[in-house]
Amino acid sequence: MKLKGGEQESSDRSEGAKGKMTIPLALVALISAFGSSFQYGYNVSVINSPAPYMQDFYNQTYLDRTGVPMNRDFQTLLWSLTVSMFPLGGFFGSLLVWPMVNNCGRKGTLLINNLFSISAAILMGTSELAKTFEAIILSRFIMGIYAGLASNVVPMFLGEMSPRNLRGAIGIVPQLFITVGILAAQILGLNSILGNAEGWPVLLGLTGIPSLIQLLTLPFFPESPRYLLLQKGNEEQARQALRRLRGWDGVDDEIEEMFQEGQSEKEEGQFSVLSLCTFRGLRWQLISIVVMMTGQQLSGVNGVFYYADRIFESAGVSSNSIQYVTVSIGAINVVMTLLAVFIVESLGRRILLLAGFALCCASCAVLTLALNLQNTVSWMSYLSIGSVIVYIIGHAMGPSPVPSVMITEMFLQSSRPAAFMVGGSVHWLSNFTVGLVFLYMEAGLGPYSFLIFCAICLATALYILFIVPETKNKTFMEINRIMAKRNKVEIQENKEELKDFRTAP
Repeated sequence: MKLKGGEQESSDRSEGAKGKMTIPLALVALISAFGSSFQYGYNVSVINSPAPYMQDFYNQTYLDRTGVPMNRDFQTLLWSLTVSMFPLGGFFGSLLVWPMVNNCGRKGTLLINNLFSISAAILMGTSELAKTFEAIILSRFIMGIYAGLASNVVPMFLGEMSPRNLRGAIGIVPQLFITVGILAAQILGLNSILGNAEGWPVLLGLTGIPSLIQLLTLPFFPESPRYLLLQKGNEEQARQALRRLRGWDGVDDEIEEMFQEGQSEKEEGQFSVLSLCTFRGLRWQLISIVVMMTGQQLSGVNGVFYYADRIFESAGVSSNSIQYVTVSIGAINVVMTLLAVFIVESLGRRILLLAGFALCCASCAVLTLALNLQNTVSWMSYLSIGSVIVYIIGHAMGPSPVPSVMITEMFLQSSRPAAFMVGGSVHWLSNFTVGLVFLYMEAGLGPYSFLIFCAICLATALYILFIVPETKNKTFMEINRIMAKRNKVEIQENKEELKDFRTAP
């Protein structure tokens, strides 16, 4: 049946609201995720395999300088700094998110951020030639700043560019590339490739290549349309960006939605972190991202990876084969995150978060039991391996990828940068805390450490069950209305004011 004028336009708009994966949208997602998120994952894992050879370099450099060997306590301190500088830098990088994305834009921030990565890669790659371990420690801090910015800006950038029916899937792409980066570092770090006395400087220096690729290609893609319209006030550039990303000219509905969003929040202006924390209308959104980001990092994922080698060794896996088993776990992580990309839009965000935290909770409980009994019951070591695998599957499905998607969706344009700054700071501080505290927990409590993680997973799942709404296939304004009821505030959407707002830019 042929539709008439208004009906045809309404049909086109309805079709346009659905959105599709276009080549420009796919390319900008891949380039920004590979150039930024990949390196976050790569640098999380890259120093694990070559650690003994890097420590030998520290010792030899100190001996050449002073004529005396480095004592064990000083070596432990230096290596602890090498490991912990990365999450500490990540925290400081998160503090730069709000000022940089508001002043330089989302794409501009990603391009500037590459300078951190390339300079750190050069320092790490040449550290052996220069005979300076201080350069490695400094580089880890610089790479942390890079990762802190990247881990917050990429989800924000892609979330603002995506049509609402693809926002969850595209929002998980950065986490997918984080897992790919971890796997790439594990493979390249094998003793037979670069995880050896000659190859480790190259292994560390390779991190600059994705940044160089991003620096050369990302300028050819558009800035976030929401940033162009709502913060720069340039409707024409926003329309051009949307048309290129969507592959059609009929972008009026999305422009209208952005104007509604801007009109709804125009009286508040741009939120700082302080105003975000004190604003009643965003109270439950803020609490929710703090809970989800804390739960993500304090759920025991670092502890499970720490214990993994020991668990496989107790199950009879030879020490030479453990690194290959670790690579297999990295591959499972990638596959499950890839699965989340395909199912997040059909199952929704809440179900992935709830199922993921439930699996992690059950795995921690079973792992506690299995670790305590594996010396008395022979098959318990295999149960431990099963628990580790189920835990990684659960974490990769929900707790790892979904919280950053939720930050994008639960906040509007004016509060989103400050929200990512808060969420990122919580993420990196929690990461740093686990790295600092877990060894003491493990020494004092042994396998019972996982009961603490079990309780955190359960508490986070219960919070999500009762408080966090489903955001699948909803506009930012629809999600804002849902949360406004919980915050007990009213949203003013006066049509005349909307017309005034539209003429203002």
